[in-house]
Amino acid sequence: MESKRQQKFARVIQKDLGEIFQRDAAAFLPGVMITVTKVRATADLGMARVFLSFFNAPNPNLAISTIKTHASEIRYLLGKKIKDQVRGIPQLDFFLDDTNEYVDRMDKIFSKISKEEDSE
Repeated sequence: MESKRQQKFARVIQKDLGEIFQRDAAAFLPGVMITVTKVRATADLGMARVFLSFFNAPNPNLAISTIKTHASEIRYLLGKKIKDQVRGIPQLDFFLDDTNEYVDRMDKIFSKISKEEDSE
């Protein structure tokens, strides 16, 4: 369970990373909208696990690889934004958030079950 401090730190990072991706994402992934869905900070606030979802990306795995390639540049941009709010800039570890795919799969399963019940 995360402490209040970790949660507050994660919210600051999520907000500022969202702004960075909104403004500068075209340089990394042209035509792709990036959403920061969740941020989890470690207890020492030295690392942040950032979960991203991509809209209009033909290959989300390639998109996350591209973001990981530019992680140091993104961390630098984040550092410029939050330097007055935090003591140290965390290392960023990016992950693909596949919640939407999971929801779509579950919706298909439920609709299939519903169709089977209606036909009976």
